[in-house]
Amino acid sequence: MTEHLTIALSKGRIFKETLPLLAHAGIVPTDDPETSRKLILDTNQEDVKLVIIRATDVPTYVEYGAADMGVAGKDVLLEHGGNGLYEPLDLQIARCKLMVAGREHWPEQAQRLRIATKYVNSTRRYFAEQGLQVEIIKLYGSMELAPLVGLSDLIVDVVDTGNTLKANGLRPLEKIADISSRLVVNKASMKRKHARVKSFIDKVADAVRKRQEEAA
Repeated sequence: MTEHLTIALSKGRIFKETLPLLAHAGIVPTDDPETSRKLILDTNQEDVKLVIIRATDVPTYVEYGAADMGVAGKDVLLEHGGNGLYEPLDLQIARCKLMVAGREHWPEQAQRLRIATKYVNSTRRYFAEQGLQVEIIKLYGSMELAPLVGLSDLIVDVVDTGNTLKANGLRPLEKIADISSRLVVNKASMKRKHARVKSFIDKVADAVRKRQEEAA
């Protein structure tokens, strides 16, 4: 009996950049998530399904076994904590940086900075390591607006080109982490479907290696 595999992905940049890696592993979706309303996509392999969910939910689906594997940004994994997951592979896609940004660098004697972010855990950890107490204001979007209207002193967000920061009079100040998308695997699936999961990881790793060689 063939073991079924379920892979959790999110729409947008991660999905587009994961497609060639899946193709190298012989998996091609038969539906386009941008046009289909389906949340579970069929593939050219009857025993492989793709579930399309919010990026922030991927680690949860994988941790609890609703998906055997998934692709999630390191920013999401840092925030989630990554417990109950294996993270065997850096896919080297959807690369950016998790940054502290603002109008100007904060003074050394700063008293209780206010920081707007959706990355609450990563932000708290980062400033605690620097011995700074911060007040974190959780926002879900348009972070750049917060310092402009006096809601916060700084923001923590992922930065790709930095153009949005610049357009709003802000600049990147300190890097918290380099971000790229990772393959994550459910621990029980790794044991129960070991040969199948390992084969998939090896094929995707080969695709990542080949792409790096082509880019070099």
